[in-house]
Parts: sequence; structure tokens; C-alpha cells
Amino acid sequence: MLHHNHHHRQYNHRHHILPETTLLLVLIAIVIFISILAISFIVAFLRRMKSRNTNGNNIGNKSCMFNAHSIITFNGTPVDMKRSGCKYGGSLATATYKGVQVFTYKELQSATDGFNPSNLVAKSAFGNVYRGMLRDGTLSAIKMLHREGKQGERAFRLEVDLLSRLHCPYFVDLLGYCADNQQKLLVFEYMPNGTLHDRLHPCDSRSQVLNWGTRLRIALDCARALEFLHEHTTPSVIHRDFKSMNILLNENLRGKVCDFGLAKIGSDKLNGMISTRVLGTTGYLAPEYASTGKLTTKSDIYSYGVVLLELLTGRVPIDTNRPPGEHVLVSWALPRLTNRTAVVEMVDPNLHGQFSRKDLIQVAAIAAMCVQTAPDYRPLMTDVVHSLIPIVHNISFGCSTSSFRFSKRISPRS
Repeated sequence: MLHHNHHHRQYNHRHHILPETTLLLVLIAIVIFISILAISFIVAFLRRMKSRNTNGNNIGNKSCMFNAHSIITFNGTPVDMKRSGCKYGGSLATATYKGVQVFTYKELQSATDGFNPSNLVAKSAFGNVYRGMLRDGTLSAIKMLHREGKQGERAFRLEVDLLSRLHCPYFVDLLGYCADNQQKLLVFEYMPNGTLHDRLHPCDSRSQVLNWGTRLRIALDCARALEFLHEHTTPSVIHRDFKSMNILLNENLRGKVCDFGLAKIGSDKLNGMISTRVLGTTGYLAPEYASTGKLTTKSDIYSYGVVLLELLTGRVPIDTNRPPGEHVLVSWALPRLTNRTAVVEMVDPNLHGQFSRKDLIQVAAIAAMCVQTAPDYRPLMTDVVHSLIPIVHNISFGCSTSSFRFSKRISPRS
């Protein structure tokens, strides 16, 4: 009897152990299955995000590349110009920094014939620009920065650091630079047709007038440049001094943006707003930036709108020589941009009516949105690009409507 009871207790003990072991094995199998499923989901999600980022960077600006692992970082160690730059009379001509050539001062002195005044092509707030022929036969624009001032030093470092990472056909290419204790020079590709400002507002009446199609192509080129800065870099880059003087024209009269010395890296927060000292050019500054120092990508869009008005009207942003009420281009133009009669009357008279009325109304609507006082009402640069593409495409293929002078018999509606 005792033996029977002992056998019964042993049987019950085994009976309880077996279900617990089975339950534990089942739980382990479930955990392993869920872990594998989670890992697979994470891998698939990461691959999808990588594919989306790659495709996103190729949309709109397919020929632009951003060589900084898709992120600009200026919070690290500044560029050591003494180590990567040149010494006077040194032999670092074959040295490079992030793919940008490092020149000696003597090389650039020789390229410009000793910085001969006959090779001086432009003057800016930060320095003089000389035409130069590099040793390999490349025609270039060599900018010698003024020695004094911390702002010039910052502009030099920023241009080298930024343009050595950004590669876009709508920017003037940085070919190289030179830096020593006294001299700082930047070497750019040469743009034979000068600035957009000089072509729109020439001192010489014999200067060739930019026709309607060329003006709109330049507008699209500049829109693509700002689109790349704002929407294809992380964080976004704000040019902060976008103006017709900082748009250069190549041999085909295509526009490229230059002078990134005042550029600012935007915030990665939702509204992208940063507070900074007000710098830039009067007439192009967005009102909220000029009054508060609050800077966003929408500040660049306002400046773009001013340039678009220059292309449409042939007027400078501020002209005190004009009659009262016409001194400030934006204030004068804004109420006319949405009036179909007035907008025709404000077009640059140098075009002699050679423009499409339909295109004019569309471009005027874009300009009106860009120069809105409230930044939230301004469009994204991607929207501007997508609006301009079909207009420029139609002009390129001769599909645009006839010029206004051939359609005067049609009474425009206000």
C-alpha cells in the first residue's frame, strides 16, 4: 500500500512537470518567432527609408549631388586652413581638400598677371574678383578677400566648407582656394556673361537685352538652386543674400547662384526658424527677417520673388529716382501682379512686347505669392520649380502663346 502511494505521488509529480516544460518550450518558440518577425520588419523599414531618401534626392534635381552623407555639419572642428591651405611660395599645387584644389599664392598671382587691374572684373563687399588663367589652361575667376574683418574670414571658411560638399549645376563651381596668414583667395569657374543685375540694369545702352525666354530660363535655374539648398539638404541651407548681383550667367546665358558667404544652416525643428543678426541687401530682405532677425527658408523665397520682379519689370528693388509710390519695387508691383491689365503695363519696356501674355500672368502669380508679407503664404521652392517647368518647356519647344503685341485685339479682364 505504501509502495502504491509512493508510485502515485511520483506519477502526479511527473504529470505536473511535463505540462510546465511544454508550456515553457512553447513560450520560447513564440518569443523567437516574434523576434525574427520584428527584426525582419526593421530591416525592411530601413531599406524602404534608404530607397525613399535616394529617390527623393533624385527628384527635380537629378543632376545635383550632396556629398556630405546627406547632412551638413558645421558644428565640428573648423577647416584648418593652415594645414590644408598654402604657404606663400610653397609647393602644394597638387593638394586637395574634399576634392577642391589647394593653390599657392604664387600660382594665383601668376594666373592674374600679378592681380593686374586690367584683369579686375568685379568688386564686392568682401573682396575683388580677377580673371585668371590657371596653369592647366582653365579660365577662372579669382576672388581675393579683404584682409580685415571677421565677417570676411567667416565668409571664406563657409564658402570653402559648403561648396566643397555641395555639387549642383545651378551653383558656380568652386575650383579651389588659397589661404595663408595674410592672403585668402577663392577660385571659381569663370562666367563670361557677368551678373544678372548688370544685364538687367546695364550702364551701357549697347548691352544685349535678355529676351523673354532667357529670363524665364534663368528664373527656373535659380529656383532649382534654392530648391536644392532648401529641400535636398539636411538641415536646409538658407542663402541669406539671394539677389540679382549674386546670379552669374554662363556662355549660354544660363543662371548660376554664387556668394554663399552669408549662408546659414537652418534649424531641424518643425518651423526651421533660427534667430540671427540681420545681414543681406536692402530691397531683398524679407520683412519678418529685417524686423526681427527671424530667418527661415521662406526668407530666401521672398528674395527670389524680388529677383523675379526684376526679370519681369527691368526695375531695381529700390529706386529713389522714380516718382513717389514707385520707389520700392515690391510695394509698387504687388497690387498690379493680380490685375491682368496692369500687369501687362509693368513689363520691362525693353522687351518691346515680345512676351507671352499667358506666361506673364502665370509668372506674375508666382511672384505675387513669393513676396507675400506673411511667410506662411509663400510657396515652397519645389512648388515654384514645378510651376515654371511647363512654361519654360513650352517656350523651348515654341509652344508658347503669341506675344502680346499680336493679341491686343483681345480685351484683357482685370
